[in-house]
Amino acid sequence: MKVTHWPLFQLRLRTPRLELRLPTLAELDALAQLSTEGVHDPDWMPFAVPWTDLPPAERARGLMQFHWRHLANWSPQDWNLQLGVFVDDHIVGVQGIMARDFTILREVSTGSWLGQRYQGQGIGTEMRAAVLELAFTGLGADSAVTAALTDNAASAAISRKLGYQPNGIVRTRVRDTLGHEQRFKLDRDRWQQHRTAPVQIHDLEREWFLLRD
Repeated sequence: MKVTHWPLFQLRLRTPRLELRLPTLAELDALAQLSTEGVHDPDWMPFAVPWTDLPPAERARGLMQFHWRHLANWSPQDWNLQLGVFVDDHIVGVQGIMARDFTILREVSTGSWLGQRYQGQGIGTEMRAAVLELAFTGLGADSAVTAALTDNAASAAISRKLGYQPNGIVRTRVRDTLGHEQRFKLDRDRWQQHRTAPVQIHDLEREWFLLRD
């Protein structure tokens, strides 16, 4: 069913093996269930916000509320697009891309997670490459930023593979201890040199991301 008044639901990003799009209600429920099955080893926390420490039922509800909240609060001045990542029509994780004052700053940030059983297959690189194509080609971004805790080697490896450069380290709280977060930045020239997968963008309504002139 086509959602006439919220065209973000028509947006599709396609790579050789992935499709990224907003999930339906049933698919969001499946994603919430996936989050309860494990995202990482419970003895290790890869996220600065430890959302995976919540009990499974609370984690699932919180995830659904997180997605609904960002859809409800959407504006061209402040947007957060949480795309479901699909492999053969099965949702396997989330790739987020967000920005504030994008019309002026032309910079996006990203964040993501994959169900534990889908990790280590190169999906993380491909889904990040998809939203970078959306940012640079679809929306005309000048730069993209991301961050990872310094012990999250897998996330940092994806950033380096896609051409990001280190952009400083900051102190952060991780659970109840001190942690350090490595920030990364990617500009348009380096993105063009490190494009790793062909990406198709379908049904992009740019005015939802950019203020009208």
